[in-house]
Amino acid sequence: MRHWRMLDLTLDPATETRLVSRFGPGFHDWFAALPALLERLARRWDLEIVAAVTAGNTSRTFHVRRAGGVPAFLKLTPEPEIGITEASALRAWEDSPHVVRLIDSDDTSGSLLLAAVEPGTRVDRLPIEDVALLLRSLRLADVPDVELPTLRQRVDFIFDLTLGRWRGNPAERHLDRDLLDRHRAAALALASGGPAGLVHGDLHPGNVLVSHGHGFVVIDPRPSVGDPTFDGVDWVLDHVTELHDLEENIARLAALNPEVNADRLMGWCRATAALIAVPRLNRGPLDRETRFLLRLAGGEG
Repeated sequence: MRHWRMLDLTLDPATETRLVSRFGPGFHDWFAALPALLERLARRWDLEIVAAVTAGNTSRTFHVRRAGGVPAFLKLTPEPEIGITEASALRAWEDSPHVVRLIDSDDTSGSLLLAAVEPGTRVDRLPIEDVALLLRSLRLADVPDVELPTLRQRVDFIFDLTLGRWRGNPAERHLDRDLLDRHRAAALALASGGPAGLVHGDLHPGNVLVSHGHGFVVIDPRPSVGDPTFDGVDWVLDHVTELHDLEENIARLAALNPEVNADRLMGWCRATAALIAVPRLNRGPLDRETRFLLRLAGGEG
């Protein structure tokens, strides 16, 4: 059933640029070895590899069919530790109906075999009531006994990535380095305190899929251990252009989910506003949401 050789594995220029920017020139060596990896995993899991998925900043994902034609996804990454930590988090969340199910993983390559989510369309936005449901579904009674990075490490990593995307690009005209450094310090201070739990780390509308059976299903965690409040940031800032709207979103979410600390969530929004603004500034002209992020961050809007 392994018909993957008929697939066109060629990357479009934008995807190639994105992946090389993330992983460096070593990405090309990994990509050259991808056919052999696909063959090994197809044999191991008895897969028909049907088509490549174009999206993905840290992986190459493929639509596959398991024995009997059952649909699934095969997710591969040039950095095995990314897949290994994702697998650990998915196993910790295995009882949640709102998290994608891990079928199996390959620790040598960091590859993941994931259950298909149908229809699997990505959400554009969610009402706060559904956001509260998702956050509750991710909250575990105990911190899982697995080796994961801390939220401090995750925050440091995100700021390092953002500095690379800020330097020499349009965002540099609106946000100065001192401001980014101050926000890094504020975010690290938040990451050092508060409750400790399993954090998704990349919870935004693009990583939530519509599921016929479970309403919404979360995918693509970049997990860490730290303050789960971090996972609420993108949702309360979504489509917001005024401070009072952000305050209202935070208050509503905290009322629906008592484990959300409103003050800490506002702190996270202020500390990460510049991070969220950088890619928006690099993509195009200032819109109202981006201007609000700049005001929230203290930059030039």
